[in-house]
Amino acid sequence: MSTPFSKPYPTYHVLDKWDTPSFNDQTRQVIAHRLDGVPPRRFFDEAEWATLVALCERVVPQPERKKSVPIAPWIDAALHDKRGSGTRYEDMPEDHKAWKQALAALDAEARERHGAIFATLAADEQDAILKAVDAGEVRAEGAWSGLPPQRFFRHLALKEIVKIYYVHPAAMSEIGYGGPASPRGYVRLGADAIDPWEAPPGRWRRENER
Repeated sequence: MSTPFSKPYPTYHVLDKWDTPSFNDQTRQVIAHRLDGVPPRRFFDEAEWATLVALCERVVPQPERKKSVPIAPWIDAALHDKRGSGTRYEDMPEDHKAWKQALAALDAEARERHGAIFATLAADEQDAILKAVDAGEVRAEGAWSGLPPQRFFRHLALKEIVKIYYVHPAAMSEIGYGGPASPRGYVRLGADAIDPWEAPPGRWRRENER
């Protein structure tokens, strides 16, 4: 669904701040857990897991990475532990039901259109299905009964996948993000406003290409 972009901070890595005032013990503990505490599959079965992984890979493709940022394990863990936002749309089932139904529905869409499950399709075929789901133009209507496809995709799947991706240090680094606000914090929060200790857009690239 998305395409790789040019990294504005190619030599920046947020973990370089590990022993600086930007991080405290609590911050280091949280980030270490994101790096080394990737949970095992416990909520989804093998078929659902394959579909979820394929979905995550199309929403946030990572062909440039030797080791992809893990996304599916954290979705699985949140659902297994019954963690969520505490809110949901009136026309949506609870998250644990919505995810299972949606993954089954993606496979139903794939079978309807290509005679195979979602995870086995080519990337362009997967993208076409996701674009149809995003537009609410589904063919396997029975599989989506009680679950608005566009709402699931935009307001649950996309938000969760992107959120999980950008709390990983590798993703923070590619956008020049300084990491969690504790303990130093971010003071200048206006548009185009940066704190003195942050790298202004473009400066990192210019200084490291000399």
